[in-house]
Amino acid sequence: MANSNWSVDGQEIVSGGNSRITWDDHRFFTLVHNGVSFHGEVMKEDLENNAVRLKINHRVFEVKKHGPLDELIASMGLDKPKIRQLKELIAPMPGRIVNIAVEIGQQLDIGDEILSLEAMKMENVLKAEGTGKVKSISVIKDQVVEKGSVLIEFE
Repeated sequence: MANSNWSVDGQEIVSGGNSRITWDDHRFFTLVHNGVSFHGEVMKEDLENNAVRLKINHRVFEVKKHGPLDELIASMGLDKPKIRQLKELIAPMPGRIVNIAVEIGQQLDIGDEILSLEAMKMENVLKAEGTGKVKSISVIKDQVVEKGSVLIEFE
């Protein structure tokens, strides 16, 4: 059996021919490695990404098989997620500014809280959908804003 490149829990390994798997059914299996048997279960399959989550002897592993397509995608730089650069935060609805959680010069990452906007007695927390540095804040706490108003600008 030829060597294959795998990653187990994000750590690269190279497999040899000293392991075998016997399937009990579509979900349960026995893995024999260097003469030692381990009982396993397939918990989740992600065939599109050549990945599975396995439970072996009560321990969970994320396993991924790397192939030539993965190498091509990585060499082209297409394996990195695109991160949107923030330009401005616009009010998605009319409302009142309840809280401003950022300050000028602050660097934001995806998911960081920017501000809270109250509309129809409901508080909506607006979070960063990209990365950026706060350039200016055009509103103050308790200010009423219209839909489409520029609230914050980013560098």
